[in-house]
Amino acid sequence: MAPKLSSDLLRGHTDTIVLGVLMNADRYGLEIYNRILARTGEQYEMKADTLYSSYKRLERDGCITSYWGDETQGARRKYYRITDKGRELYRQNLLDWEFSLKILSNLLKEEQQLTRTSTSTRCLRTIRKLRRSRTSRKNSKAFWTSG
Repeated sequence: MAPKLSSDLLRGHTDTIVLGVLMNADRYGLEIYNRILARTGEQYEMKADTLYSSYKRLERDGCITSYWGDETQGARRKYYRITDKGRELYRQNLLDWEFSLKILSNLLKEEQQLTRTSTSTRCLRTIRKLRRSRTSRKNSKAFWTSG
């Protein structure tokens, strides 16, 4: 079965993803969308409505600012710039994500180990039963033929 990325898994991280794209340069809306698509190897496409909601929320909270770009370069574009508050939020969210990932990995690994252990235990029990049954067959054959 091929792995897939659940939208539910990313839902609470849209703002952090946007802030991450803005960490090194100001970018306009469609450029942010395209960078996210490229970073995922085009395996995950974030909806434009989701992104624009994130832009509005981040701007309202003082994590980004926006400005209109120079019209001489084609269509007028709205650019977004990360603020110091946005950089701080990004770093904190990244720490929180890494901690959550560690906890989830530990929980899932433990569950995998329990599954493996119970499977190994069942296999060992089966092997022991087979050995006992072979031994009892040998003993019973020896008993009947030794007379």
